Amino acid sequence: MHYLHDMSTPPQPPQPADQPGPQPGQPAPQQGVPPQPTAYSYPNPQSPPPGNFYAQPTLVGQPAPPQAGVPGNPYAQPPQYGPVPTPASGGGGGAGRAVLWLAVGAVIASAAWAAGVFLIGGTGDSADLRGYSAPSNMCSGADYSSFKDEYPENDSSATHNSLKDKALDESYCSLSLKKTGSSYADAYLSMQVDLHRKTDPGPEFTATWKNYGDSHTGYDVSPVKGIGDEAYLVSQDTTSGSTSGSRYATLAVRDGWVTYTMSYSAYLSSYDQDKNPPALTDVSDWLKTDTRSTLEQLKD
Repeated sequence: MHYLHDMSTPPQPPQPADQPGPQPGQPAPQQGVPPQPTAYSYPNPQSPPPGNFYAQPTLVGQPAPPQAGVPGNPYAQPPQYGPVPTPASGGGGGAGRAVLWLAVGAVIASAAWAAGVFLIGGTGDSADLRGYSAPSNMCSGADYSSFKDEYPENDSSATHNSLKDKALDESYCSLSLKKTGSSYADAYLSMQVDLHRKTDPGPEFTATWKNYGDSHTGYDVSPVKGIGDEAYLVSQDTTSGSTSGSRYATLAVRDGWVTYTMSYSAYLSSYDQDKNPPALTDVSDWLKTDTRSTLEQLKD
């Protein structure tokens, strides 16, 4: 080891407490290497103590411990870290393999679920249509013969329309009811059937018709037994004498995922020839009779 003699040096940093300072007549200690810039925001950490025989082996990318027998310099720059090694492809690591298998399993499960949705067209139950179909012309597909005794005249300009879609089949009819000798309509009748192919109409149907009186003032609502899964009769009579007011009744039925409504309405005024429309009790009976008949006709 070479020593520097007779050389002017800057003041040495303080020595550790367990090392004696230089004695007169002895050569000056080797000058410390000035600290180099590092990524640490605090003073450079000291070098680790000399290694021993039982120390852990040095890993790639980690600083190597100092060799035994070489005194450590407390002011030396610590060794730099090398690049982090890439894990060996055939190495151990049960946790890594477990994470990999979990990821693969999630991908397979997602693909299977997507394929199932694609094949069956959804995740809900299949449509409960019970053999019903929606005719292209509801005016000829529905039965309203119970009203013929009161209103024998035929409507030559009845309105009908229909809809065919993978989510919904619908058919509708609206016609005028005329008594014998009437030039204008004395009452009106409408029928509509809906085949819900994608969603169960049950909850919304019940909420709408069972609570109709809550959202529409002045209407009476009563459940009807023996028609479909559930049915409700909604009615209102605002007639006063024979020259004002109206009479209205609707029978709404749900049978599986199929809904059907049949509605009657009559309006009185001083201009109408009909001064004596049928009572709502009679109209209600006609609606029930014709609805039962129509539902049978709409089945394949």
